[in-house]
Amino acid sequence: MMRLDKYLCEMNVGSRSEVKKYIRQGRITVDGKTAVKPEEKIDEHSQKVCVDSRVIGYEAFEYYMLYKPSGVVSATTDRKEKTVLDLIEEKKRKDLFPVGRLDKDTEGLLLITNDGEMAHRLLSPKKHVDKVYYAKIDGKVTEREVQIFSEGLSIGNDEYAKPSALKILKEGNISEIELTIQEGKFHQVKRMFHAVGMEVIYLKRISMGNLVLDESLKKGEYRRLTEKEVEQLC
Repeated sequence: MMRLDKYLCEMNVGSRSEVKKYIRQGRITVDGKTAVKPEEKIDEHSQKVCVDSRVIGYEAFEYYMLYKPSGVVSATTDRKEKTVLDLIEEKKRKDLFPVGRLDKDTEGLLLITNDGEMAHRLLSPKKHVDKVYYAKIDGKVTEREVQIFSEGLSIGNDEYAKPSALKILKEGNISEIELTIQEGKFHQVKRMFHAVGMEVIYLKRISMGNLVLDESLKKGEYRRLTEKEVEQLC
């Protein structure tokens, strides 16, 4: 059981004060009866709550797969920049957040949720969850770099990148690679290549754990996770 105003606030109907105003205006019903008290206790799983006859279903957790485009910041709010949450138009809850961060100019898979436990499991280095990136590198990546990355390396500021799996997809002055890491340090992939004298010119995350970027999604598009995907992540 939970308070009616808390229910409506969590479902992003409005702030606590706005919800109280809606109740005073008689715009909220519970099981067809006009609600009169914001502190009214309801069963969020069985009772029908409506605002202006629109059903407000309760969801404890939401999970979205976003194909993050370049130019959008991985944040919940930002005064100047467009955020990844601004792209999720269907969201019900107001407490969603991106699981980990992708740089503003980095594209690819980003999980948006309000499930803190799941986020911790995916991000904790102790859980050894693979994060796989595709990148284009200004420089010729060779087996030398593959070996260095497999042993781990210093990336500056007294930080150390743990051993990772580097796979060369295309050789040349502009190399194409796939990199699997289990950490999420600030600008980590870019700093790893900078440490061996190369620069990342394009970066895209393609998977995190069992979750793989849906090829049908275009940049900026998103979809809800399937029940199977949620189960796998849990």
